Amino acid sequence: MAGKGRDTREARERARVYQARRQYHEGQSRRRRRDNVLAAVLGGAVILAAVGGQVAYFTVGPGTPEPSPSATPTTPAEPTEPAPPTEPGPTPTPGDIAPTP
Repeated sequence: MAGKGRDTREARERARVYQARRQYHEGQSRRRRRDNVLAAVLGGAVILAAVGGQVAYFTVGPGTPEPSPSATPTTPAEPTEPAPPTEPGPTPTPGDIAPTP
């Protein structure tokens, strides 16, 4: 009879250790998932901040291009007369073209 009580006690101890191990691993899994979500959110925030900083720097900050004088005249020029059309020259014939060496 002493063996039966000992077997029961050992079975309870194994069940307790097994349950503790399962809880520990479940906690580890939850912690890893939480850490991954946190890393993804923070990584996305860093990327958005970098892109936003670049956009702000080049649109409203010191990275904006300086306006330069334009090459267009400030007053409209008077329209000029178009040049009269020229007559086309004679079309070369195959005999007039020099052969390629």
